[in-house]
Amino acid sequence: MDKSQKAEEPLSPNRRRRITWSSLRLKNRRSTIEETDSTRRRRFHSFSFFRESLKKRPRDDGGSEQQQWQELRADVEGAVPVREDDGGRPGALKRFSAMWSSFRRGRKGGKDSEHTEAPSLSEPESKSRAPRYASGQYFFEYLVVVSLKKTKDGSSYEPQISYQFPKRDGMAKFQKEEEEKTLKAITLFCFPEGVNWAPLTEYHSETFSFVLTEIDGSRRNGYCRRLLPGGNGARPPEAYCIISSLACFGLFSEIFDEVEKRRQISMAMIYPFMQKLREAPFPAPGNTVEIKSFIPESGTEIIRLTRPLDSWLEHVDFSVLFSCLTDHEVLMVFAAAVLERRIIFIAEELGTLSQVIHAVAALLYPFTWQHTFISIVPRILIDVVSAPTPYLLGVQKCLLDQVTDQYDLLLVDLSEDKKKTFLVTIGDEESILPPKLQSEILQALSDRQKATTPEELNRVVSEAFLHFFVRTVGHYMSYVKPSSSGSGRVFEKRSFYKAIESKTTRHFVKKFIQTQMFDLFIQEVEQQQAGPQQGIFHQKIVEYEKKKKDKTRKR
Repeated sequence: MDKSQKAEEPLSPNRRRRITWSSLRLKNRRSTIEETDSTRRRRFHSFSFFRESLKKRPRDDGGSEQQQWQELRADVEGAVPVREDDGGRPGALKRFSAMWSSFRRGRKGGKDSEHTEAPSLSEPESKSRAPRYASGQYFFEYLVVVSLKKTKDGSSYEPQISYQFPKRDGMAKFQKEEEEKTLKAITLFCFPEGVNWAPLTEYHSETFSFVLTEIDGSRRNGYCRRLLPGGNGARPPEAYCIISSLACFGLFSEIFDEVEKRRQISMAMIYPFMQKLREAPFPAPGNTVEIKSFIPESGTEIIRLTRPLDSWLEHVDFSVLFSCLTDHEVLMVFAAAVLERRIIFIAEELGTLSQVIHAVAALLYPFTWQHTFISIVPRILIDVVSAPTPYLLGVQKCLLDQVTDQYDLLLVDLSEDKKKTFLVTIGDEESILPPKLQSEILQALSDRQKATTPEELNRVVSEAFLHFFVRTVGHYMSYVKPSSSGSGRVFEKRSFYKAIESKTTRHFVKKFIQTQMFDLFIQEVEQQQAGPQQGIFHQKIVEYEKKKKDKTRKR
């Protein structure tokens, strides 16, 4: 029988696989099919290599902090190749990953799923029906202050924890050791520039974030504010860092405002405020929590902290992205990200790096970036830029000379004084997306000029890119069919992309469905029970299909 006449067979997950760098992480998935969904998802996320390196180090080895940091750098430099070790575990580079924060907190269901849909954007749950608090969530685990202390020889500074709240007393020995290693990892991300600092008389306060990924796949967010402490004369900056399982950048920025205000009075003023905050229930999307706090000479203040209604975007600020890049440049970055390429962002400000990289990841919704994601790469781990696998990295401009020798990637300069935005390109970024759909995205983005609040801006931008995915792959559910064996469902890949009428769109989709983010998305759909799909993406698909039918009837 001729190949063209051969009946199409459902393409099973095993046959869909291609042995490429982007799919190597899925090798062990097939042998653990009996695991739970949450365990399987955690297997995709790489571990925190820095934290693992600290575990291997003796607790008291007699060496200085400076010496330990130098040893750690040696460990990392020798661990760049991305391959599995003899024990079958991911290589060191895979284990190191400050994975991007889940900006879809507050979703329905209790599973730790990256693809569980968020509440509707257009028809949010009314406040009368919405739960007032998110159950079982603390605002934060602890607050630490990281100070730069001179080394014994006085030649440089090293970051050290100078304040921690709350103190973890009564812990078992192994728990205490684990915490100490985590805290040491935090100092690395609070001062990613390294140990070469000089005392300053002026320093622009900045707020940024990072993510710590634990061995079990769980993630904790680090929110930092660096500022110059009170005092006279030149002095090094210090960093306030809040560790929390919650992803809400804007809310924690407000908390830092209060911490900074109290720090100017006395360090002792921070404790009662953070204690009240820790005891307060974390508000549900759209709700407010009130914290009473006493300040000398001002009396008792009531601090109101409101969580954004669109909880899946509460860790994102698109205004920073569009202040650094034009609409057309954002489209080029999106095109590279959607095909899972290597992308490095360069900026002087840590806050700019962390906000832009989270915003780019958010543009991929309802898909999730599955590869290395480090919003701020510490100096001692700069060799991660040599990894052959896809990544989203933020690198400070002072390290630019260490990344300009890279190729086969997109190197984006976010600086205000830049001469050009794209320092390195592959060359096809402008032709990846279908021309007609590019025009539609740009037209939709023009509406952001009318947005008067950050929430409105986030809504306009996110819907512009969400509509792109509706237009290109929104028909996926029609091609997820029961398997011939009767066990589960399978995705008919070839029929799916052949159903697309536009040649340019079909050409793009044939590439996109080879990505790991699409593959994981479809795997989760295959595992779900047949029936109506829920969430924003499906809602937009239904709206789009209805408009198409109405347009056809009018003809």
